[in-house]
Amino acid sequence: MTDVQQTATGAGARPVDPIAQAVQPRRRRRPRTRNLWANVVPSVVILAIVIAVWEVLVRSLEVRPQVLPPPSRVLEQGWAQRSTILEHAGATLQVTITGFAVSLVVAWIIAVSIDFSPVLRRGVMPLLVASQTIPIIAIAPLMIIWFGFGLLPKMLVVALVTFFPIVVGLVEGFNKTDREVTNLLRSMGGGRVKEFLFVRLPSALPTFFTALRIAITYAVTGAIFAEYVGAQQGLGIYMSVQKNAFRTDLVLAAVLVTAVLSICLYLLTFAIERLVIPWSFKERKARSAK
Repeated sequence: MTDVQQTATGAGARPVDPIAQAVQPRRRRRPRTRNLWANVVPSVVILAIVIAVWEVLVRSLEVRPQVLPPPSRVLEQGWAQRSTILEHAGATLQVTITGFAVSLVVAWIIAVSIDFSPVLRRGVMPLLVASQTIPIIAIAPLMIIWFGFGLLPKMLVVALVTFFPIVVGLVEGFNKTDREVTNLLRSMGGGRVKEFLFVRLPSALPTFFTALRIAITYAVTGAIFAEYVGAQQGLGIYMSVQKNAFRTDLVLAAVLVTAVLSICLYLLTFAIERLVIPWSFKERKARSAK
């Protein structure tokens, strides 16, 4: 036994067990798994109950399938039409991603410009708020009239729906910058650009990703609505055609695919957030543990 080990043992410290050290990381993973199950299981149980009640009531009351089909029929007919539905889902995904990409670029340009110019902030922010009072149901048909039935009008509708929450999230994040850190950087000779890159930008990332998760679900909804108004392909036009044919089962199948698409994009955004700003999750856990 070395002198250090003797000193530690003499002071009443327990010797380190290498086996216990190897097992300890596994024990730390268990609470995370339990928390995951605790968050997922209740939602799954409630959803299963709703589907079961829906199935029983529709069959016992003999509701016509054109009015409300049972979930089993929705799944059966949706699976039979899976190739067609997935083809339309691919078109919707293309509109969603391209429109959301345009929204991200525009939102970053506007938010950074507002952050650098107080005058621009006072002039632009009221206009941004006013733009959100215009109903999208009035904008989408105009986009179709002006730009036709191609990708561009639907992409613009998605961008209009999603850019505002991203701008607000970025501006709020810039405003939450710690002034003490900013003053310290300035005292060390850091200019406005360095202040933005090393202080204000990291401060804005948590609220940016929060807004991003909200906006990505809006993007899918905006794409569906734009396709519903006028398109040649996509889940929106597919729902419109099946509604006119009184195929409620296929309409609900398309709704189910839309929900799955939204959830997948939300989870993808959440995963990117964990990769880009892992320190933000550690701070949240520390606050929740108090």
